[in-house]
Amino acid sequence: MRVLFIGDIYGDAGLEMLTEHLTEIKNEYRPNLIIVNGENAAQGRGITEKIYKRLMTAGVHMVTLGNWAWGNKELFDFIEDANIVRPFNYRSAPGVGYKTINFNGKTLLVINALGRTFMNANLDDPFSGIEKILKENPADYSLVDFHAEATSEKVALGHYLDGLASAVIGTHTHVPTADNRILPKGTLYMTDVGMTGPLNGIIGVEREIVIQRFLNGFSTPNKVANGPRQLNAVIMDFNMKTIERIHLESE
Repeated sequence: MRVLFIGDIYGDAGLEMLTEHLTEIKNEYRPNLIIVNGENAAQGRGITEKIYKRLMTAGVHMVTLGNWAWGNKELFDFIEDANIVRPFNYRSAPGVGYKTINFNGKTLLVINALGRTFMNANLDDPFSGIEKILKENPADYSLVDFHAEATSEKVALGHYLDGLASAVIGTHTHVPTADNRILPKGTLYMTDVGMTGPLNGIIGVEREIVIQRFLNGFSTPNKVANGPRQLNAVIMDFNMKTIERIHLESE
């Protein structure tokens, strides 16, 4: 099974980059399934039903989320019937934290989880929680989108699930890492896929807004940066045990 995972879609810039290039990516890499992290799709804050339908129309099979899952309250109205997995370790939240996709007689279990380091200590433990989900929901293949801040927590989870999950992929920091590899027991791993959206902003936001925040210590509302765009993704082959980075830039 070949799975394309596209990193955090950030605002209209990310949506446009995805829809403009997805056909060529599909033609070149021939994925069986396409999964997208969409927690920043609505101008950096959550996802709307219109955006969700746009992703499905483009050919996406599943959308994962993260710490901005509830940034747009509209999600409450459609998450129950959508091909969306939100972080499983939110307590008593609507929707589900994992789902199984069927393709050509094979099953892929997709799990979404939030890290706790530098984020939200009130979340349930992602390590033991993911392990429990994997053991109680057998599938031919499994993919974990670990939405976390600390690289050490991501690497630790990769090794903790090595040999149990087919792939552990990190999201959230919006900066792609160069460590796509096969862990010792066979799990495909990458610390962060990166984001799909503005190229010259600061993790998607207009540069001056973030720079002034560091200089002056106060915050103004984020605005999606204009200009060139990027797409970051990985293509994984669970049978051949390969994981390859994909990086595209607009003119």
